[in-house]
Formats: sequence, structure tokens, C-alpha cells
Amino acid sequence: MTAPGGRCLSHAASRGFYDRLGAWQDVQWYENRALGRLVAAGDFGAARAVCELGCGTGRLAARLLGGVLPPGAVYVAVDPSRTMARLAGGKLAAFGGRALVARTDGTVALPVADGAADRFVCAYVLDLLSEADVRAALAEARRVLAPGGLACLCALTHGTGPLSRGVTAVWGRLNRIRPVWTGGCRPLALAPLLDPAAWEVRLREVIVAWGVPSEVVIAARRP
Repeated sequence: MTAPGGRCLSHAASRGFYDRLGAWQDVQWYENRALGRLVAAGDFGAARAVCELGCGTGRLAARLLGGVLPPGAVYVAVDPSRTMARLAGGKLAAFGGRALVARTDGTVALPVADGAADRFVCAYVLDLLSEADVRAALAEARRVLAPGGLACLCALTHGTGPLSRGVTAVWGRLNRIRPVWTGGCRPLALAPLLDPAAWEVRLREVIVAWGVPSEVVIAARRP
């Protein structure tokens, strides 16, 4: 597994950052195209149970529950930030018992039984985590997914052209100087983090919006 580069915030510092500024996450317009691709490629219309690590304000969960997932599908969303969990709870309240929002202690453990989910979602979270936490998150994804279930991942990644390479070079430099300036996130290559013995990568795309590159990966859990 390739180690993530750059510097990440501690669990406490990350919670504090998103408690203060979490309400602004919905205006991160560069994420929209990549999230759209994630939704289109994740075959969510066939999903019955979804869990999301780092749900943020609940924007993606509300989008999926609001018409992409089948009517009976259930959704478990977790986030360590008090602000994020509150905002997500408000967004998802209309879905009643189909949606559970829980606040974590900063670890990647999910309140989901082994093999109980058929989709694991993690969007713009792995690029915040330490190498140990990335390993733990992918292990947790494998634990909660049934064989053949899909991990639907999206993260800030390295640039592919002159503009996006320049953007991520500056981003990475700021992160190395003071990670709080970037909210702890830094460019990450997702696909190499997935052990081929454990995952079948079915889609990998880099999508650049406003000069910011995002990597979308859909990977099936091997038996």
C-alpha cells in the first residue's frame, strides 16, 4: 500500500476545524462533478443498505435517499464533527427510520454489522486521514460490505495537466507548511491503496473541476 503524502491533522484538531467551518462545506463547488460521477457509477439503484464514513453535512446522503436509492433502502452516516452530525441529522430527518446519523470519536469504526451493507461511501475523507487511519478505513469497508458490495470512494488527487498539477502543488505545499490551512486534506492516489487481493477496481477516473483534480474509484469487495 502506498503511504499518503503530506501532513494530516490529529483527530481532535480535525474535529475542531470542521466544528467551526463545517457549515461551509456545501459550497465546495469543485466536488460536484466528481460526486455526480460517483453517484452515476455506484449502481445505487440496486443498493439496499448504504453506510457512509465522514458524511459531512449530509448532502450526498440526502441526494441518494431523495431519489437514487430504492424506496426501502437504509442509510447509516457517521461523522466525528458535532457541527457536521447536527447538519446531517437535519437534512436526513425527513427520511425517518431509513437514515441513521451517528457521531464518532474520530476513529473509522462504523455501527454496522459484518457484511450488512452493499455500498460503502467515503467522499473527500480519505485525503484527510493518516496512513494508519486509511488502512483502518479500508479494512472497515471490507468488514461491513457483503461480498460483491461496492466501495464508492472520492478524494482530492494529483493533477493531470498543467493547471491541475499547479493547483495540487500549491495545495500540497500549504498542507506541508501548516495542514490546518487545507483542513488537513492533501492530494492522494486512491487506486494504489486498494489491495488487489481484497478489491476489484471497476472504475477509476480523475475529474478536474476549476483546476482541482478529484479521483473517483468504484471497487467491489472480493469474497
